Amino acid sequence: MVEDLERYVHIPTKTGYVTGLETFRGLVCERLASAGATVELVPGQLAPDWLYGSPAQGEVPPSAVCRRTSGRDGVRVLLSGHLDTVHPPESAFRSFDFGPGDERATGPGCVDMKGGLVIALHALEALEEIGVAPAWSFIFNSDEETGSYHSEEALRAEAGKHDIGLVFEPAMPGGELVVERMGSGQFMLEARGRSAHVGRDFFNGGVSAVTALAERLVALGRMPDAAAGRIVNIGPIEGGSATNVVPDLARAWGNVRFPTPQEADVLARMIDALATDPGAMPSVTVRRSFNRPAKPLTPATERLAREAQRAAEDLGQRLPFGKTGGVCDGNILHDAGLTTIDTLGARGGGLHTTQEWIEIASLVERAQLTAVLISRLAADGR
Repeated sequence: MVEDLERYVHIPTKTGYVTGLETFRGLVCERLASAGATVELVPGQLAPDWLYGSPAQGEVPPSAVCRRTSGRDGVRVLLSGHLDTVHPPESAFRSFDFGPGDERATGPGCVDMKGGLVIALHALEALEEIGVAPAWSFIFNSDEETGSYHSEEALRAEAGKHDIGLVFEPAMPGGELVVERMGSGQFMLEARGRSAHVGRDFFNGGVSAVTALAERLVALGRMPDAAAGRIVNIGPIEGGSATNVVPDLARAWGNVRFPTPQEADVLARMIDALATDPGAMPSVTVRRSFNRPAKPLTPATERLAREAQRAAEDLGQRLPFGKTGGVCDGNILHDAGLTTIDTLGARGGGLHTTQEWIEIASLVERAQLTAVLISRLAADGR
């Protein structure tokens, strides 16, 4: 498992880096094909072009779906994992290195989530080796770190074909299984004004887009509500080209988090209300996408989590439960109607930083847990 992880970590797979993502996709699909799976590449969709650093630019990556049918009725398990990381290929953070005692290792994507993919691959191969052959599919996308806009349709389509979803995001710091997640959304405000020379025409034709935007940023700053669980964050911001020119364009991007669909609706109405009527001067346009709905704890999710917890305890492991404001593809699968647990990956930390690390012992432990859980689900037929 460590050899596999080291090989995968050394492949740079930042979102949008086509060469690395195609190489990595080919390796994992080849492994699952050797375990009896068929491989399908599902074309991706364009993302909104207003997103900051829009993933709509450049080549749209496909999602890979590997399917292993059992030849008999039973529970249909969907495994999900993302190939992309946040680490650029030109970064100095490129290698897989052990720390003192070989209990930990560092490397780009080692825990988020190449460690999780190694865990899932070895669990499926172990089941195949001992003749336990439930029906499963494994979907790999390449744009999770930028919101899964290219792969959302593929994720939702696969959710409708399966009974259980298992996502291999890293475990929480204490090894917790996340059973409840907030939702997330992106938005952009674009203000348009009228350019003018500050000294000559400030009061005679100039209309500042920056001022119009700033007034709305103050309003956005009043929207967070800890009691309601509403989070609104602003940034980046851009506007103006020189201090002696009235700016005619200003933009701001932001992110929201919300605990329930109801709070998402509240935030949507508040943000939409910042727009002006068409033809106004200055004008403000609002664009938003709340594409990762909240993932509250439901009875079905709790039953699945309890089953995973029992499997862990039977293996001599602990699997406490937790919740987080972070989001992942489990939010999308849950919203599509699939009962999903989504932190079955490795233990570690330093996600999205050049100190990203993985606890080596968690590779075997989580692979054992995954294999036992899938085999029990298959045996129970639910």
